[in-house]
Amino acid sequence: MARNTIVEALENAPPVTRILAEFVAGHPSRGWGDDVEHAAHRTFINWLGCAIGAANHACVDAALAAVNELEPSEQATVLGRTKQVDIASAALLNGISSHTFDYDDTHLKTIIHPGGPVASAVFALAEKTGASGRALVDAMVLGVDVSCRIGNMIYPDHYDRGWHITGSTGMLGAAAACARLLDLDTAKTTMALGIAASQPVGLREQFGTMSKPLHPGAAARAGLMAALAARHGFTASPRAIEAPRGFAQVISAKHDWSEITDGLGRRFEIAFNTFKPFACGIVIHPSIDGCIRLRDQYGLRPDDIERVELRVHGLVLELTGKRSPRNGLEGKFSVYHSCAAGIAFGAAGEAEYADAVVNRPDIVALREKVTVVVDDTLDEACADVTIVCRDGRRCHEHVDHAIGSLENPMTDTLLEAKFDALVDPVLGPAKAQWLKQSSWSLAGQPDIRDMARHARP
Repeated sequence: MARNTIVEALENAPPVTRILAEFVAGHPSRGWGDDVEHAAHRTFINWLGCAIGAANHACVDAALAAVNELEPSEQATVLGRTKQVDIASAALLNGISSHTFDYDDTHLKTIIHPGGPVASAVFALAEKTGASGRALVDAMVLGVDVSCRIGNMIYPDHYDRGWHITGSTGMLGAAAACARLLDLDTAKTTMALGIAASQPVGLREQFGTMSKPLHPGAAARAGLMAALAARHGFTASPRAIEAPRGFAQVISAKHDWSEITDGLGRRFEIAFNTFKPFACGIVIHPSIDGCIRLRDQYGLRPDDIERVELRVHGLVLELTGKRSPRNGLEGKFSVYHSCAAGIAFGAAGEAEYADAVVNRPDIVALREKVTVVVDDTLDEACADVTIVCRDGRRCHEHVDHAIGSLENPMTDTLLEAKFDALVDPVLGPAKAQWLKQSSWSLAGQPDIRDMARHARP
């Protein structure tokens, strides 16, 4: 294609920034069906549980210590802590903690974890302003839609280049949600999206380190600040997302504009959100599920195992091929450790990714029995698992839809059990129970500040 033709095609992109701004500013409150409303409450309870559960992790300790250097004013809650900080820092810290365990929500089409950036930003702002739960739910649904539609538009090329798509789209979702909560008009919401478009964050190189959960936190902070700046007249290009030198065309060779406009206001991406039963990279889940199914079906124990044979899509090794993880954060990106944990414990929750567990000699010995073969005829969501026993048995399981997928979702009961396991140790059962029930009735809460108070020890 001639250069002039390419330039013309790039210039003729639809006005995506304005289209999204009109949608965020003008869509009616609760302008969706019961399925979307319920999905929003599931997203919130999962985000809240993950954020509180990781509140005392070393990752949050370090980030909070850095924030304290700035002597922040007490505007909003650091979930699971007695500490209050300014709203931008609260968005940052709660976004970090919500992703630290790698246990958060997943929009499977894009592998975006949308709750972290969006809910962390809008909850901090809602606490400061005393917003209602209804306003928060509306903002969250619309913010998640912006983030995931932009992700749909640029995935997989953008992700394949090495961007952590949760961070690099999350600031736009957070900006949209906060603009909605601030009741900005279309013009200022356009500016908020434009400001946010200059602040993508997150490289996949950081997976397995504390900088991975930094990404949704930094995106939450960037989106919140973008909306606040727009409210006060700060300007940006009104074509910041779609212009030839704008966000989408700079960071991806793929930009399917129809993903923004098709079904806008009728189909909501939060309805396609999923929730993790295992505290690790989503691409490992089918393999873990297969190992646990075989463990339970055949009563297998580690001493029974000769070897574990996995056939998986290549993305599994690309993202989670750490053969010898040294700590829990690295273990979350090791298909070897994760399968060993599934066989040894019948679970792969946060406890199974403790540093001590990752380095236990018996677990190390078991993970060394795991072999992985790439088979790109398999879908990314599938795994083929064979456990060869010392007595000669070959136990086989093919997983098409792992627990937690759209086709095999976690029930509300399982989601509550996950919340309890995360929050009880931090806040105690009484506060955990109160927060759980209040999360299910989030849209009816008159003032988010009451929930924030209960989220502190």
